[in-house]
Amino acid sequence: MDSLNQTSYLTNTSLDNRHPDELAHYPIIHHQPIHWGEMDAFNHLNNVVFYRYAESARIGYLQALGMFDGSMVTVLAQSSCQYLHPVVYPDTLLLGVRCQRLGNTSIVIEYSYYSTAQQAVVATAEAVIVRLESDGKTKLPWTFEERERLLALEKAVGHTPEF
Repeated sequence: MDSLNQTSYLTNTSLDNRHPDELAHYPIIHHQPIHWGEMDAFNHLNNVVFYRYAESARIGYLQALGMFDGSMVTVLAQSSCQYLHPVVYPDTLLLGVRCQRLGNTSIVIEYSYYSTAQQAVVATAEAVIVRLESDGKTKLPWTFEERERLLALEKAVGHTPEF
């Protein structure tokens, strides 16, 4: 079973509206339990796993926007993660996901990893996603409707992306 099916994502409009203040301005909160097998030799969450979690959270964000129905082609152009505190098993991370900057054919997504065990943000990250034509080679601008959906989702939590 893939990690997307093992976890869920919640918007601030869902029934379970409880989340830490640090994530108040993130429209998507992805719940991610830590698994024992994801620990590294130093007994903390392996750095590569943070990127896998970001991928699942990013898919949840695009699903909430109705942009992950199989008709859209996107590519991950860049990603980075800043590790602030080690994460150890057992724990559950809450990944806040939001649009930091909306470009013509790209979007910069911002992540905040909140540890429920530590009651603190333990990592931050960002990723650049580029939208492509179905040939996978030519950049394709976001439609007016897609931009409006994204801005409405962000506005619902009091956040406005840069342009």
